[in-house]
This record gives sequence, C-alpha cells and structure tokens, in this order.
Amino acid sequence: MSVEFIGAIGTRNASEIHPPSGVVIDHEWVKKIALAHEVGGFDRVLVAQHSSSPDSQVVTSYAAAHTSKIGFLLAHRPGFEGPALAARKLATIDHFSAGRLAVHVITGGTDSEMQKDGDFLSKDQRYQRTDEYLSVVRQVWTAEKPFDHQGKFYHYLQAFSEVKPVQKPYIPIYFGGSSDIAIEVAGKHADVYAFWGEPLAAARETIASVRASAAKNNRQIGFSLSLRPILAATEDAAWARANQIRERTIALREKAGLPVSGHQPPNVGSQRLLQAAAQGERLDKRLWTGVAAVTGAAGNSTALVGTPEQVAEALLDYYDIGISTFLIRGFDPLEDAIDYGANLIPLVRKLVAQRNVNRKAG
Repeated sequence: MSVEFIGAIGTRNASEIHPPSGVVIDHEWVKKIALAHEVGGFDRVLVAQHSSSPDSQVVTSYAAAHTSKIGFLLAHRPGFEGPALAARKLATIDHFSAGRLAVHVITGGTDSEMQKDGDFLSKDQRYQRTDEYLSVVRQVWTAEKPFDHQGKFYHYLQAFSEVKPVQKPYIPIYFGGSSDIAIEVAGKHADVYAFWGEPLAAARETIASVRASAAKNNRQIGFSLSLRPILAATEDAAWARANQIRERTIALREKAGLPVSGHQPPNVGSQRLLQAAAQGERLDKRLWTGVAAVTGAAGNSTALVGTPEQVAEALLDYYDIGISTFLIRGFDPLEDAIDYGANLIPLVRKLVAQRNVNRKAG
C-alpha cells in the first residue's frame, strides 16, 4: 500500500496563530504556497470552502495554472449548484489541470454555517441530498448518452455532458462526515473517506464502520487522516513549540471574543475530538489535543508532536491500521509545508517502502 500526502493552501497566510490580514486574495501567496507543496513532494493540496471564503473552484483553477505536477483536492459543498452543472465544471477543471483534480465532498458543518449560504435543510436532509447529488454527478461523468433522472431533490430530462473527466472512470471522490448517515453515504460513494486525527483506538473504530458501510455496497474504500504535525530538532523543543502555539491560539481567541472552553459543537467529528481531548492532552505516543480543546475541535486540530523521526513513526502506526493518505498542514502554513517536504515526507515514504518490502519478503 503506497502512501499519499495532502497539504492545504489558502488565499492568504492565516491559521489559528496567524490572524487573517491584508487582501483576501493574495495572488502571490497562492502561487508561493502551491509551489512550495509541489517542490516539497506533496501529492495534492486541499483547497477549502467556507460560507464566506473565496470560491474553491476558481482558486483551484488559478493554482493549477501556476503549477505543473501537484494534484488538487477541491472542497465542494453539494446543493448550491445542480449536480449536472457541477459535474461539467469539475470535469472542465480536470482537463485544464491535466487530470490533477480530486473532489472533497463536504455536506456541511453547523446549521448556522449552511444557512449563511441559504441552505436551511436539516443535517439528515443534506446527506440525503448528497447521496442523490453524487449519483447524478457520477452518471454525468460516465454516461455515453443523455439520461433522465427523477429523484427527491433533482429532476433532469436528457441530462448529458460533452466534457468527461480526464481521469477514468471519474474524478476521485474524497468524503468527510462522522455521523451515522454520513458513513452510510460514504459507503456508497467515497473512494477515500477522510476524517480528523483521532487516537488509534478510535481511528480503528471509524475504519471498521466505514468499511462495513462500503461492504454493503460491494465497494472498497481508502482512508485519509488529517493532522497538524509540530516538528522540531528535539522532542523537548517540539513540545515547547506546541505549548507556544496553544498559548498564542488562546490569546488570539480571547482578543477576538471567542470561547476557549465549554465548547458544545453539533457535528460528530468535533465531538469525537473533544472526547479524545477529555481523555488527556497527550494520547498514544504523541497525539496532542491542546489546540482542539481550545478551539472546540473546529476542523483539523489535533497534532503529532516530536522530531521528524518520532512523528514519522507515529504516522506509520496509523498506516499499519489501514490509513494510506495523510492530510497534514501546519500552524505556520508556508514554513511548515517546506519543513514537511524536506524532513517528514521523504522519511515516511522511505519507511513505508521498507514496510512493503518486508511484508512481501515475509
């Protein structure tokens, strides 16, 4: 089993410890951070989507035009445009990027976040819509002749697309969501199921649940885990940096009037990370929940802390339970991407290659 690394790019320098400033879309920043990931040996970069953010499809197209090798994981929220139109737009991006596109399907976070874009469906209704949406999208990507569709959310007569994805049979679909209905829909449609950095025992449970869902549909599925590696030359220095990141995060949230405790997120993924944080700040070998506890686990917020060798060893523990994709992004977005490319990614690839050779020999 090979290993895949995904980074993340935004349109300006921002993270929990870097409050957004300056122009919302910094052209030079987008080019710089995309190229840093490409030079660093990442396989893909995630382009996120939020209710107030620049459009992920346009950002992906721009970044693809200024790179030549790296793939893109375009975050896409179903329902804000029809699936037939979305399928054509995504296939078009796949052509202009020379087959470098994958789609990360995000059905939605909180109700309030979705309502900012005019979506007032309940969570279960959104996942039902996603199920139908992806069925139509894949049919548009693969149909050799026009087709009709009559469903709960969409109705098409003679839908068809002249443009098909470069990648066959279709663009890879990554999928996020930890609720029961999310896992049910993932089992039907996802090529890769993506979840946040849980402790090993919890990750095993998630993998088993998703595999069971996929098996009901006679499908196999890959797994992606999202983490925030915090590296330093020594373990003590890495933990000192982690504590500085937490204190900086607390200071900035308090300055902005945001809570640093007492969080009660509605989404299951964040709830699972907060449950892990309640078990302790340091879990397994070096999984750190410090920022997750402060931010309410609002997104990818758990870290692996240590030297590159120590973090690589921890990533291999996840690899051994079936995770072959790691989405890693730093609290210092550009500097950490460069560091990962120089010191972490090559080491993990080497260790994985050795693992595979040993398994074949055994």
